Amino acid sequence: MSNYMVELENVCKSFPGVKALDNVSLRLKSGEVLALLGENGAGKSTLMKILSGVYTKDKGTIKVFGEVIEDINPVKAQELGIAIIHQELNMCEHLTVAQNIFLGREVTKNGVLSDKEMNHEAKKVLNRLNIDIDPETIVGNLSVSKQQMVEISKALSTNAKILIMDEPTSALTSKEIDELFTIIRKLRDDGHGIIYISHRLEELEDIVDRVMILRDGQYITSMDYKDTTLKEIISYMVGREITEKFPRIEKEVGEKIMEVRNLNAGSHVRDINFSLYEGEIVGIAGLMGAGRTEMTRALFGADPKESGDIFLDGEEIRINRPIDSIKSGIVLVPEDRKRDGLCTKLSIKDNISLPNLDLLTSKMGVVNRKKENEITEETVKNLTIRLTNSDANAESLSGGNQQKVVVGKWLARDSRVVIFDEPTRGIDVAAKVEIYNLMNELKDQGIGVLFVSSEMQEILGISDRILVMADGKITKELDIEEATQDIILEYATKFDRKIEMKKEA
Repeated sequence: MSNYMVELENVCKSFPGVKALDNVSLRLKSGEVLALLGENGAGKSTLMKILSGVYTKDKGTIKVFGEVIEDINPVKAQELGIAIIHQELNMCEHLTVAQNIFLGREVTKNGVLSDKEMNHEAKKVLNRLNIDIDPETIVGNLSVSKQQMVEISKALSTNAKILIMDEPTSALTSKEIDELFTIIRKLRDDGHGIIYISHRLEELEDIVDRVMILRDGQYITSMDYKDTTLKEIISYMVGREITEKFPRIEKEVGEKIMEVRNLNAGSHVRDINFSLYEGEIVGIAGLMGAGRTEMTRALFGADPKESGDIFLDGEEIRINRPIDSIKSGIVLVPEDRKRDGLCTKLSIKDNISLPNLDLLTSKMGVVNRKKENEITEETVKNLTIRLTNSDANAESLSGGNQQKVVVGKWLARDSRVVIFDEPTRGIDVAAKVEIYNLMNELKDQGIGVLFVSSEMQEILGISDRILVMADGKITKELDIEEATQDIILEYATKFDRKIEMKKEA
């Protein structure tokens, strides 16, 4: 009997024009959390899709609990006790927690769905993990972290012993991450094997036992976490030492570009006032639900504003729709790149061209293909986007390269303000540095940069000035010299509305 739950030996996988995996091996023990690390495009997701039956290997051996598995598909993977929890959660938000847990495996009595039995069984699974969620709650009413816990419960209800977690903390607050880690530790103590994929390397020390690193589709190394350092891990991941995690450039602030006065948009954007100057990067900090994303969407015209004025280069501009913002010179790189930033079924070239058709088409409405190719090639080169062909669908790219396409499509325009909403979420450390360098390039060109981030070190490392939000309002403006993590958290928890409600009571 093998000592390993999973053994992958010399696995190979190719797609047209690219070798995604080249003789990669992996081993997972019972009661172990294995961090699978690497840059975007390193082959992590491909390897896990092979293990979970989504992709078929070209070559290699798969063993699960010592048994060689020749043909593995999603159904077979479930039978073997393998479950994958994706970064983008696959929940039916209109159904209850119990209905989601038993989706496809519904409990029936006399041919009729038995919600009572499913609620009972779902409660047992939830209690096993000390998760306080009513199984009759509609999933769409739960926070992202609670939905993730439902996904884990669903996996356990199928008797899964091998769990694959892909970027599970990318959309969670610090408190929610602590709750998730408590569950992960309990699963490990109960003998589950967990393969954990994350680009947030600082969190690994809280849960990880061992590290395995891929680069360019090849196995690089494995080691016990306690025997390595973050600097060594990053060096193995990128093949070189990254000397500066948060590159900064100094530039004298120029003229005022944008001014926002008394912006209101629903309950999450209240009386917003701030200015943005040429050649500065302004970070927007706050906890989840503070209204940061809602503010960026209101500025861009994606959501309607109730009141407020926006001035660009001293002149008031009217923004009712995104096209108004784009033509004025204010562009947005949205938080959810797949839903709001990309047309994943269209080519990379089409994605770059779409918002720039006014620059690419003649008066007769004919697209200048030569110019389109030039813009695409320049964008790919400047942002080092890794692709086989610009005619390939955007969904074929890794998360980091998809983010670069979202950013790149705006670079052809003469934009005055670029707004980034969580620009480095779900991308690797090297790709993050490339995004920071891009922001610095925009800053150096005199363009104003606004960016939202939930990573405190990122806000402190890149910003020239910081706006802290809580409860839909800007509660503090900080110069970078005076900003600390403690001060930001102090003002990020200033919930004026709750204080006002208490006074009224």
